[in-house]
Amino acid sequence: MSHKSGTARRTGPHRFTEKQGQYLAFIHVYARMFHQAPAEADMQRHFRVSPPSVHQMVLGLERAGLIRRQPGVARSIQILVDPQDLPILPWLNSNPS
Repeated sequence: MSHKSGTARRTGPHRFTEKQGQYLAFIHVYARMFHQAPAEADMQRHFRVSPPSVHQMVLGLERAGLIRRQPGVARSIQILVDPQDLPILPWLNSNPS
């Protein structure tokens, strides 16, 4: 969030905020690793936030047209952003020495 305006800053040429990018990247990596989208509980554990926080983020991502979900279907999140536009999650960007 910008300290002056209180609004979230968008990073680079993308149409999502840094935090949204982290959630999108997590959803993408999780789906690739486990062959299914994460549940909100998975995101809650990963980001160490409350269930309402994750749910509000999911609703915001959907409202912004960044993801799509099927009503009443668990683990149905689909990313609508090119994976190349997603940020690298810090824990994936480690260089073995």
